[in-house]
Amino acid sequence: MSSYEARFKVWRGDVDGGGLEDFRVEVNDGEVVLDIIHRLQATQAPDLAVRWNCKAGKCGSCSAEINGRPRLLCMTRMSVFDREETITVTPLRAFPVIRDLVTDVGFNYTKARQVPAFVPPAGVGPGEYRMTQEDVDRSQEFRKCIECFLCQDTCHVVRDHEENKPAFAGPRFLMRVAELDMHPLDAADESGLDRKRTAQDEHGLGYCNITKCCTEVCPEGIKITDNALIPLKERAADRKYDPLVWLGDKIRRRS
Repeated sequence: MSSYEARFKVWRGDVDGGGLEDFRVEVNDGEVVLDIIHRLQATQAPDLAVRWNCKAGKCGSCSAEINGRPRLLCMTRMSVFDREETITVTPLRAFPVIRDLVTDVGFNYTKARQVPAFVPPAGVGPGEYRMTQEDVDRSQEFRKCIECFLCQDTCHVVRDHEENKPAFAGPRFLMRVAELDMHPLDAADESGLDRKRTAQDEHGLGYCNITKCCTEVCPEGIKITDNALIPLKERAADRKYDPLVWLGDKIRRRS
């Protein structure tokens, strides 16, 4: 097994401030960035705070920014960097720092609670739901989400404009709205819940300008923009601006 000494810059600090600290650390074949962070904890910085759990790219816990790009520490192999390169590891920029590489991602759980849950169809009990395989496949892509919140972090609407957070759910939760809106068994409309309208009026769909940065950083390869956000925008625009849809809504309300 070959090894070499790598140069790292790791952000250290808390809510009151901090900065980058230089480290030189051993790297072995096959290791990922999280291995190096653990080695730093074991040998040089025992109080370095980092959030992690599964080390298999399925829990979403070890989200951070590596050389300015939102990534999972456990899925970023050291072999993708040049040995002479200085690797910078910083916390997610869109969320408040707690300490070192750990951020407060409570914003995301607040937004999750604001998305109304699946509405079961009337007269159909658990175990009686029937869907075509095509419908299952379409929504299954979105259910691969591990809630690492890298898409939330890289979205410039959240990342660069703190004032947008109250009105904007972010790509992860707009994707959730899109999934429910296209679900063939969701009975939201029958219960008086218009998911397309709430996406626009309550979750900030109009803030998204489809730059696809959320798709680019998704470790599960979910096509968030193409398969969720753009179709949701199209359906919301049809509901709001199509004169035939508008007329149909008026007739239904009168009857």
